[in-house]
Amino acid sequence: MAKRKKTNAVYRFYRETMAELRKVSWPTKKEAISLTKLVIIVIFAVGVFLGMADFIFSRLFGFILS
Repeated sequence: MAKRKKTNAVYRFYRETMAELRKVSWPTKKEAISLTKLVIIVIFAVGVFLGMADFIFSRLFGFILS
């Protein structure tokens, strides 16, 4: 009976990671650009909303506490 050689954990992780990455459905360049624009717009909108909410609440608490 032949002894089975133990595989290196790092090598096995790398091999399994590469196998999984081959299964990924990558977006096209056009899709990636449009999704990136969408993310930037959403980040900007959320930033404006949070900035306005912070300003309104700070004024409101300043009015209540003074």
